[in-house]
Amino acid sequence: MIHCYKLNGFNIVLDVSSGSVHSVDEVAYDAIRIYEKEGEDTALGRIMRDYPELTFEDAAKLISDIKGLEKRGKLFSSVSFAKMADKARDMPLKAMCLNVSHMCNMTCVYCFADSGGYRGRGKLMSKETGFAAIDLLVRSSGDRKNLYVDFFGGEPLLNFGAVREIVSYARKLEHSGDKLFHFTLTTNGLLIDDDVIDFTCREMDNVVLSLDGRPSTNDASRKLPDGGGTYGAVLPKIKRLVEKRGGKNYYIRGTFPRGNTDFFDDVIHLAELGFTELSMEPVVSAPDAAYGIQPGHLPGIFGQYELLAEEMLKREKQGMGFTFYHFMLDPAGGPCLYKRLAGCGVGTEYLAVTPDGELFPCHRFVGNREFLMGDVYGGLADTGLRDSFRRNTVFSREECRGCWAAMYCSGGCAANAFYSSGDIGGRYELGCEMFKKRVECAIMMKVARNVS
Repeated sequence: MIHCYKLNGFNIVLDVSSGSVHSVDEVAYDAIRIYEKEGEDTALGRIMRDYPELTFEDAAKLISDIKGLEKRGKLFSSVSFAKMADKARDMPLKAMCLNVSHMCNMTCVYCFADSGGYRGRGKLMSKETGFAAIDLLVRSSGDRKNLYVDFFGGEPLLNFGAVREIVSYARKLEHSGDKLFHFTLTTNGLLIDDDVIDFTCREMDNVVLSLDGRPSTNDASRKLPDGGGTYGAVLPKIKRLVEKRGGKNYYIRGTFPRGNTDFFDDVIHLAELGFTELSMEPVVSAPDAAYGIQPGHLPGIFGQYELLAEEMLKREKQGMGFTFYHFMLDPAGGPCLYKRLAGCGVGTEYLAVTPDGELFPCHRFVGNREFLMGDVYGGLADTGLRDSFRRNTVFSREECRGCWAAMYCSGGCAANAFYSSGDIGGRYELGCEMFKKRVECAIMMKVARNVS
């Protein structure tokens, strides 16, 4: 299978199975597509007809080159990875999302967690529950050395004391065992102070900071309980934390809802503030949500992604480059095959923990009792849920099997699939289409860098 498209002046041919990317001229672009569908004789005849300036020798040489690429497995390759899919999820636990706070000091209009409460009464995780979660992670991690913990909420800094205690507990386990912990903090930034900055710079491998872009954009969605905006309060704190980290990992994570499908301006605003690690996520919502993205918004969103990719290339040449999370793609180097088949590891390698210690497949499933998987004290219950997620690979989805982007998205987000289709093995159609456009942009950027 091949995928052909034109973007930013480039004619791009992706060989799906091998991952080979070819940037070609108009003649070769047409010849490859005809060759795939109708064979070499038809391709040769059509090329000679449509491009009369070509000599027979030149056209024959082009067809020969195409055949050579096919022979070397760089075009029209056919490799089946389906047999490896069963092993892709047969992995021990390696990561936990600790929802240390089911409370929040913001009331964001698009919050999937019901303003941090997850459809329940606001609670904070005790340090003892956090310790039990760390113990379960270590106990269930097999021979994995590197373990990953994300402090999440609600707003985790509302329970900063417990965060500190849990990290300290895990660090002690590092000294007595063969495990190495990597911590991430996801915060809205309101409670950042010097103590938080010092701690995160010392202990956090990554910090995710929420900001939606321009003041008007941010304050339309990210609100205080009294309805006021948050940009003015959050920005100086986020900037100070990033400056103090001195190059250590962070990223600014924005969200764009229906009313902000011109998010290009928000990404550029963040870049011009000096932030270099950026993400702007499309909101995921119920179909009837006032802020939800609809199919009619897709053409405009695609245009924004293309505009952003082109602008990023210009800024790189000017020495003002920045990273956009969704354009981070390494066709040659990763992720590994098993990760491409199985995705993020939801419900198998990765679990979320509530303040009460209950276990869910990930933070997006928290509060949905249908997906309760046990607790940190008794461990994983024998509900069959883990097996359901283990079997849920890219090849278990009928719609994914013939998709050119399947090995890049790994079948997509199971939570998005469930909340849009009622099935973790279903398809979130809007998300699929946006993902494919982002992959096209990312591949184009790779091509542009190679030819510049």
